[in-house]
Amino acid sequence: MLATIEDDFDLDRIADSGQCFRWSRTDSQSYRIIAGDSCLNMTSLGDRRFRLDCTEREFAHFWRGYFDLQESYRDIRKRLDPERDSFLWQAAEHEKGIRILRQDPWEMLITFIISQNRNIPAIRRSVELLASCCGRKKADRTGQEYWCFPTPEDVAALSEQELLECRLGYRWKYVHAAAEAVLNGNMDLCRLRDADGETAISALTSLYGVGIKVANCVSLFGLHHLDAFPVDVWMKRILAEQYPAGYPYERYSPYNGIYQQYMFAWYRHKAGGDV
Repeated sequence: MLATIEDDFDLDRIADSGQCFRWSRTDSQSYRIIAGDSCLNMTSLGDRRFRLDCTEREFAHFWRGYFDLQESYRDIRKRLDPERDSFLWQAAEHEKGIRILRQDPWEMLITFIISQNRNIPAIRRSVELLASCCGRKKADRTGQEYWCFPTPEDVAALSEQELLECRLGYRWKYVHAAAEAVLNGNMDLCRLRDADGETAISALTSLYGVGIKVANCVSLFGLHHLDAFPVDVWMKRILAEQYPAGYPYERYSPYNGIYQQYMFAWYRHKAGGDV
């Protein structure tokens, strides 16, 4: 199908934003996107037009929500005042096109546990190894095979050795514990979607091996709590340099997470760095 997306939307910026690890570039304008048990091939045709190898029904049922297309990111950017905060305004203008994807909270919980103290290529490698180890195999519309993200049952059934073979290192214990917590009902991720931010962070950090940064990533990218504000070494540097008197969280609520993404991406691109 063909789709026209009038709002801010940039495949490259989303893919590079550090929130999704199962996107792969297939050519200069195209991506193969695996989300849960679904797979989409999407190509930018220019002039805000895109070709997607899904039906209109599939787009309306899943992919439209996944890309958060019901939210106007252009309007969210317009809330920024270039006179009052030139840094954040410039970051948003330069990085417009980033969107916070509506991703599965279980997948995000495991993905960001895996992400601890690792760069993006290493995270991608471990996520794919885990999926191929115990996820269900399917084929996309081109006939190319892919592995669905495994269920909590799948992951909880893996042995220590099997998890270590996914290159998880010491994180294997955290991944296994999270799978068991979700499986036995001690962690209800669906309930946390409707919880306030403080409640969600408190629940997530109660999990073995989940700290405040990972919890905020899961809250933002998995629960779609747009006010969540993950702080890593990059964000600490940004806040120290640009907001020495303190970052104005209340002013930018309830979209601090979106603004964090603009700052994070712009600073990385200016520095020519990676995470």
